[in-house]
Amino acid sequence: MASVEEGPLPYNLWEGEKSSSSNSNPTDAVIFAGISMLIGVSCRTLLRRTSVPYTVVLLIIGTALGSLEFGSNYPLGKLGNGIRIWADIDADLLLAVFLPILIFEGAFSMEVHQIKKCMAQMLLLAGPGVLISTVLIGAAVKLAFPYDWNWKTSLLLGAILSATDPVAVVALLKDLGASKKLSTIVEGESMMNDGAAIVVYQLFYRMVLGKSSGWVAVLEYLAEGSLGAVIIGLVFGMASLFWLRFVYNDTLIDFSLALTVSYIAYYTAQEQAEASGILTLVALGMVFAMSKDTHRAGGKQSLHEFWEMIAYIANTLIFILSGVIIAQSIFSIGNFDDNAGRSWGYIFLLYIILQVSRAIVVFVFYPALRYFGYGLNWKEATVVIWSGLRGAVGLALSLSVKGASGDPKYLSAETGAMFVFLTGGSVLLTLIINGSTAQLLLSLFGMDALSKSEENMVNYAKHQLLRKAEEFSRICSGSNNPFDWITVGGYATCIKDVCEDTVWPPCTTNNRYLDIDDMKTMRVCFLKATREAYWSTFNEGGITESIISVLMESVDEAIDLATQGLHDWKYISTRLKFPGYCKFFTNVCPPRLTRWFVLKKLQDSCHICSAFIHAHRIARQLLLDYTGDNGNAAIVIAESEAEELEARKFLESVKNSMPEILHQAESRQVTFSMLKCLDECLNDMEKEGILTEKVVLHIHDLLQNDLEKLSRSPPSVRIPKLGDVISIHPLFLNLSPAIRSDLERSSKVILKTPGCTLYTKGSKLTSVWLIGNGSVTSKRSPFPIHCPVDSTYPRGSILGLYEALVGKPYLCDMVTNSVALCVKIKLESIISLLAHGNGEEELLWKECTIAVAKLLAPDMFKKFSMQEVRGIVDERSVMNTFSSQEIIETSHHSINFLLSGCLRDQTTEQLIECPAILPCSILNESVPSARANVMGESAGSYSKYKGVKEARIVRVDNISV
Repeated sequence: MASVEEGPLPYNLWEGEKSSSSNSNPTDAVIFAGISMLIGVSCRTLLRRTSVPYTVVLLIIGTALGSLEFGSNYPLGKLGNGIRIWADIDADLLLAVFLPILIFEGAFSMEVHQIKKCMAQMLLLAGPGVLISTVLIGAAVKLAFPYDWNWKTSLLLGAILSATDPVAVVALLKDLGASKKLSTIVEGESMMNDGAAIVVYQLFYRMVLGKSSGWVAVLEYLAEGSLGAVIIGLVFGMASLFWLRFVYNDTLIDFSLALTVSYIAYYTAQEQAEASGILTLVALGMVFAMSKDTHRAGGKQSLHEFWEMIAYIANTLIFILSGVIIAQSIFSIGNFDDNAGRSWGYIFLLYIILQVSRAIVVFVFYPALRYFGYGLNWKEATVVIWSGLRGAVGLALSLSVKGASGDPKYLSAETGAMFVFLTGGSVLLTLIINGSTAQLLLSLFGMDALSKSEENMVNYAKHQLLRKAEEFSRICSGSNNPFDWITVGGYATCIKDVCEDTVWPPCTTNNRYLDIDDMKTMRVCFLKATREAYWSTFNEGGITESIISVLMESVDEAIDLATQGLHDWKYISTRLKFPGYCKFFTNVCPPRLTRWFVLKKLQDSCHICSAFIHAHRIARQLLLDYTGDNGNAAIVIAESEAEELEARKFLESVKNSMPEILHQAESRQVTFSMLKCLDECLNDMEKEGILTEKVVLHIHDLLQNDLEKLSRSPPSVRIPKLGDVISIHPLFLNLSPAIRSDLERSSKVILKTPGCTLYTKGSKLTSVWLIGNGSVTSKRSPFPIHCPVDSTYPRGSILGLYEALVGKPYLCDMVTNSVALCVKIKLESIISLLAHGNGEEELLWKECTIAVAKLLAPDMFKKFSMQEVRGIVDERSVMNTFSSQEIIETSHHSINFLLSGCLRDQTTEQLIECPAILPCSILNESVPSARANVMGESAGSYSKYKGVKEARIVRVDNISV
């Protein structure tokens, strides 16, 4: 670490005592590594079916080897030379070699979803918890131990011993098979608080060596050492993931890059930035963990095996080496303390202090630990206390202190040796006592026992195996080959307790269906089946990495809420929405970038919905197959069908607004299926021996290039161009090509996200909007009424045209309710179009009638499609212009829209201004404009009005309400 540069390497106390050390060859270190690995393999083989923690046995063996070399008169020769070389390893080098592998692997193997849930608990124990523990341990050492250390030195030892060692804890919990929730809390806390403890250690280390600092400098150092480390890890992690985006289906590059970056990131933080390298590795591992679900089946399995293998090698070496260092410290203490028995007594006292301080920290934060995340009951809190193991990290820090000792003014050689002795003894006792009894504690609390539902599953699985054995026995009974059923049955002990017959072949008719009474378990089973269906779709290439991440996260969220119902769609629906910042970026970003982002978001959303529907169908069928006619299963299936309906509604909305998106999705799926079919055909020809290996490799590379091209550059969404949108519209289709060209030059295409405002009520008229795809909604009525009037304007609508013809500001707010492809036409182009004459004005008035009709009579026209409304206006409407003072009669059996001008009701003498609906008997009373604008109605079948200004009225006949 960066803080050790002041002192020399640790002095070897046995240089003069053992002649073998002076004649050692550096290559002897390889013997120790090889023997350690052989011991590790042997222990794993012997302990496979036992509950004895593997790491505890390695530590004991390492201590025994160190004792033989350092404490006996029988040196171990070349192996002893290797032991001495490894025991004298520099503390910085020890951490730099092993920690990047072990910490990164621990963080990478954790579940990201559970990390998010338990983050508050881990930060409490790793932040304030470390500080409290440091003070408690340091104060106890200062007051209870007879070493006459000052407060700085005592707190330095407290910082070394305050953190639970992640190497030891992670290895132990993996061996014990603890629950995911508990493992996440303990593992995450141990990694984080170890990093925090190193920062605190470096602070007191500087103080002990005479570097005084004020409180402000201390706080700045703590912040830089912790937050700076996290930032470094995040930067390296994001850069690595960006690199991997350019790598297709190459697990070797994935592994090599992760391993390389872990070492470089640790070195950058620890040695260059003087931050916590452990916190950097934790942040780096969590970033990589976010992407581990994006590896396909073979790659993910290889990734798991790779990190498991190198972590196993590192664990084996570091725990045996820890035992050797502990033995070295035990036999060296006699050089400084004549009463070694008293020193051992203080080791046991220190062990008690560690347990008490750990218990106090957990007790202080227990209310918060119960509240945050998944919560923590008293049994789990007890396990958290008992999991406070110390290990190689603490030993390495104590070796750093020993290496810097020798100056009586700051750190004497006796103090340095005592640090290693006390730390080594703590490691030995916590691993042997806590590590070997942790399984006993879990069993005592019943935390490793199966629940009732799990017992039912075990019973069901055994009966299914028994049924399969029965089928196999029927097949074999028809064989002429002699065999002994008693011998065969003797090896099938896994199903012996559910076998109804005492002799073989077996026969059973029970437990055809799985019986699950717990609704939560039923939903969890369904969600896990859904997860496997997602994996299958992903491995087949049906969905991409970003989509599988969202789907997996939805399953994790739904499992947390399984007691309340199926809620995976609830999470997915939030991810389908466009973020709030999209409105801002669509206004400031270049149109091409905005279009790419919007279309990519829609494509992913459609793929998510399709995969969701497919997975739920598979899970429902599996649930029926395994549970049969079960009431709980029926409830879960009904919940799933309700969620599928919501997903279908979303796909239908996309189909109506942007059908090109679904076309692109289908094209991509068909393309991938075709390429996979070609790949399978190639494999079949290779198996049949038709092609040579060279030919197969050549064609396989070509196919892989095609698949990589599809992954990187899928079929693009072909949205309509400006000329296409204008030319296919019925209004502009009737215009001359020259006029259409003028309109195109003064228009531009804009892709709007849901919730974007095209214009607001009362704002100045500047342009007319043509909806090419999608739909918009009027959010405010042009009339002073209390009930809202929302009309939806789908593809083909022209908005703002009426205001342009009558010269008024915008009548209402227009907001997109889906992704909308809009054409913005300048107002000057519409005005110049009116100047052409030749019937263009009549076409424009007729077109604006459609928007006015939907705005003033939304309840009447909402049941008609845009094409139907256009047909009604074209075929059943008549437009008339009336002069001022002219008497106008309107029939109550038709709808009359006042588009321009002003009328006075002959009955009530009240003024009616445009736009308005003139009274008719077929209007529903729920139409707000009928109540707001109609001031009176004659008793006959006609109403009479007098023109105040020149008026334009459109009469629409024969509309069924």
